[in-house]
Amino acid sequence: MSNDITAEFSMEQVGGRTLRVARWRWDQPSEHVPILFFNGIGANIEAVAPLAEALTERPFIMFDMPGVGGSPEPLVPYNPFTMSWTANELLKRFDAPLVDVMGISWGGAMAQHFTLQHGDHVRRLVLAATTAGMIMVPGNPAALTKMANPRRYVDAAFMEEHFRTLYGGLTGGKAEHINRLTPPTPRGYVYQLLCMMGWTSVPALPFLKKETLIMMGDEDQIVPPINGRLLESLIPNSRLEIFEQGGHLFMLTHREQTISSLRGFLGAPDRQGKKAA
Repeated sequence: MSNDITAEFSMEQVGGRTLRVARWRWDQPSEHVPILFFNGIGANIEAVAPLAEALTERPFIMFDMPGVGGSPEPLVPYNPFTMSWTANELLKRFDAPLVDVMGISWGGAMAQHFTLQHGDHVRRLVLAATTAGMIMVPGNPAALTKMANPRRYVDAAFMEEHFRTLYGGLTGGKAEHINRLTPPTPRGYVYQLLCMMGWTSVPALPFLKKETLIMMGDEDQIVPPINGRLLESLIPNSRLEIFEQGGHLFMLTHREQTISSLRGFLGAPDRQGKKAA
């Protein structure tokens, strides 16, 4: 684990599952609503910690999916409905009735589903390098086959060799990102894949009225930017930002642009922001 993470970690029992949860600046006064973040497939909390650390004015919460990072293996499969319910129960536990929701890649699908299922608790939505589920334009076959191989989390040499094929775009911060990864368990990885099997948000997105920011990298080998255009065409109050020379990990390689975009979109303090405990 990186030693530069200032989050408060805890193991939480929710709905029969034990999840490793990280919260940033949770007990500090803030006029901003917290960000609830859903990570990419197989990715642990530490992989996105730099983003949470950089948004210094906002409370931020995320958790490792079952069998990922520090969360124990799942005993039974889960689906978007049960995991959205679980996330909402966590927010209740930590007294966060209203959040901004953000997700990247696989987590972008979860962010869409959470917002559709628990819209009363969502102010704004951010979707990064993601799709509408099974109705999507697939990426580079070479990248997709390597993406499906959990070896990328276990074998640093494999990740190093195939980093550009996997993620495209600029490769700044590559070593830092690789060092932050913890391999998921085989069952955890498979169950996370199965969670979204057959899922699509396409029929529901025209009814999603939340203000939505869609961010895509123009060189993403896994999720081509046309998928962002599809999301923008379906979500009424959305806008699309394309990151030039951005691959699947543009949040890492274009960190300052990402932070600036998020701050511009999420906007000014909200009167329902989280108060100190």
